[in-house]
Amino acid sequence: MPRPAPAGPTGPQSVDRALEILDAVADAAEPVGAKALARRLGCSLSTVYHLLGPLTARGHLVRTGAGYAPGPRVAALNQSFRRHLGLGPQVAELLPRLRRATGAEAYLTAYRDGRIVVIDSTVPVTDVGHPFLPGAETRAHATAHGKALLAALPRPARRRYLAEHGMARFTDRTITVADRFEAELTQVRGQGYAVSMGEADPAFTCLATTLPCQDGGPEGVLHALSVSLPTADFRQRHGRIRAAVARAAAGAPV
Repeated sequence: MPRPAPAGPTGPQSVDRALEILDAVADAAEPVGAKALARRLGCSLSTVYHLLGPLTARGHLVRTGAGYAPGPRVAALNQSFRRHLGLGPQVAELLPRLRRATGAEAYLTAYRDGRIVVIDSTVPVTDVGHPFLPGAETRAHATAHGKALLAALPRPARRRYLAEHGMARFTDRTITVADRFEAELTQVRGQGYAVSMGEADPAFTCLATTLPCQDGGPEGVLHALSVSLPTADFRQRHGRIRAAVARAAAGAPV
């Protein structure tokens, strides 16, 4: 007898939709029901259930009374991601410690293979409206952590990054001219830290510095430590903020 037709998409389409489900659940502030996922993906409810089965069985998702939420496998993937970026256990307390010292939200960012990613932050997971959240960084030229990482790259690698990602304007303070940006990065290298005052978000200022590398770390990986706070607050205590970030970075090689 012929085999019954599958209940949902197969091959690359199936993989793509499964990843869309993972993204949708991860981005949601609360568990998401199967019907809501079907509406978001624009596909049938049976297709969604067809994909939810293996995602739940493998622990990428869990089913709750209110819908689907990230599962325990996500934590293991995050640990693996951090390990491959050379982040040891000594980094775990770095961001909370800097948050307590400055009263500003703190971030850990990495560059690898032409990509800049915000790995972690002290921003509450429920604050989905915050302008700086973990994930792929699309505004590196306008952020302090992006400037710090780009300033540490060899010039050819930096040019490749900017050619691929561009220099979009986000506010009237965003630097979008290559020569001016290079001059900015020269200043960053000279002073040892980068500042973005209203360049990515008009209300916020960020300050960042790169972290020292340990021998044996992953080749080609750079890390930056940064904070963000309202610009008015930064202007009042920029010296203390800069000193706190420098102390935290000096004591946290990765």
